[in-house]
Amino acid sequence: MKILVTGGAGYLGSLLVPDLLSAGHEVTVVDNFLYNTPSLLDCCADPKFDLVRGDARDEGLMAGLVPKADCILPLACIVGVPACDRDPVAARTVNLDAVLLALKLRSRSQKVVFPTTNSGYGIGEKDALCTEESPLKPISLYGRLKVDAERAVLGAGNSVTLRLATAFGMSPRMRLDLLVNDFTYRAVTDRTIVLFEARFRRNFIHARDVGSAFRFALEHPEAVPDGPYNVGLSSANLDKLQLCGRIAEHVKGFQFVEAKTGEDPDKRDYVVCNKKIEATGWRPRYSLDEGIEELVKGYRIIRKNQYSNSW
Repeated sequence: MKILVTGGAGYLGSLLVPDLLSAGHEVTVVDNFLYNTPSLLDCCADPKFDLVRGDARDEGLMAGLVPKADCILPLACIVGVPACDRDPVAARTVNLDAVLLALKLRSRSQKVVFPTTNSGYGIGEKDALCTEESPLKPISLYGRLKVDAERAVLGAGNSVTLRLATAFGMSPRMRLDLLVNDFTYRAVTDRTIVLFEARFRRNFIHARDVGSAFRFALEHPEAVPDGPYNVGLSSANLDKLQLCGRIAEHVKGFQFVEAKTGEDPDKRDYVVCNKKIEATGWRPRYSLDEGIEELVKGYRIIRKNQYSNSW
């Protein structure tokens, strides 16, 4: 297949693109390298790989690229609540308008696999797992834009959306603002964390498993028909206190305490059911504990000021 990936040099794309190439696909990446990280260098020797340094919001650029693709993966995104709140215009134009542009330029025969977020569930019911039929109640600009983009993608047909759990793990375009990555970094470097609203819950997934879910959806369309799919580790629906307990099993001397006052500006609180995608035959390969071990090793190499979602 000929696959067009916008934002393909990012945290997820820099793992996904090499995997797609290794499977024999032709991959063209559009990325503006907003964060100045030289990922995908290892792909440049592959004749099936091409890269366009540009912006997914540029209609002239995209009009020349979209028709050549069999499949489109719109990964370009201003990711996370703080980054979107810092620049709402960039968030809207990248996270929604660029997706609408890709849909406008593609034909119905071109498959779209779109990464959204289970942040759209907002605040779930206390003891209920969020399924793909659960109401979407985003509580941030980031969440609202992703929900709006997902609605447009599904409405356009021949499209699958992956509602991703909070990703973790090492990547050539590393992110330290993600919860598991951040907490593990602080455990390794500071040996202590003070937790605000420690009972807020999340679901988690290794970044490489996100890539494998994309590839599975592309290569097995009969098993993954159009629609939304939660993508997470069913064994990793945890609150922040439980997550720190797991990290402490891998980082000797790590101490964490729950603050009695103060609040977390990120109010998301939910647990997620992943049975729909598991029923297709796809399974994650990496456990939370394997990811934490990987991060501990990686943090012997990198330092936090090298990787952020600021520009």
